[in-house]
Amino acid sequence: MKRLLTAAVFAGTLSILASAAFAMPPVKTANTAQGPVLTDAKGMTLYTFKKDTLGKSACYGKCAVNWPPLAAGAEVKGDGDYSVITRDDGKKQWAYKGKALYGWVKDEKPGQTTGHGVKGVWEVARP
Repeated sequence: MKRLLTAAVFAGTLSILASAAFAMPPVKTANTAQGPVLTDAKGMTLYTFKKDTLGKSACYGKCAVNWPPLAAGAEVKGDGDYSVITRDDGKKQWAYKGKALYGWVKDEKPGQTTGHGVKGVWEVARP
């Protein structure tokens, strides 16, 4: 009986860990002046950077201060169109269809898209 209980607890723990590892990203969609966009869990618009390559961020230093990467937990794995990339600093970042996702410090409230078109290299992330 003790072995059965131990096995059940172990199986439950594995199930919890597996579901956490494949957790959905904290991403939603919203309608904005730019049309439908991806947002973070707080409704803040997400952006993509034209200088990135698929699966790799090119935004570091001051760029990452102004355009904070959408952080993913160390053990999280993507699912479907969402993936997790590893940044050069070892941190994890959410990506959509291979494109890294970022916020923009000058967006002050949900639905704003003030980062769209900045320096011709930033675009709202579209579903």
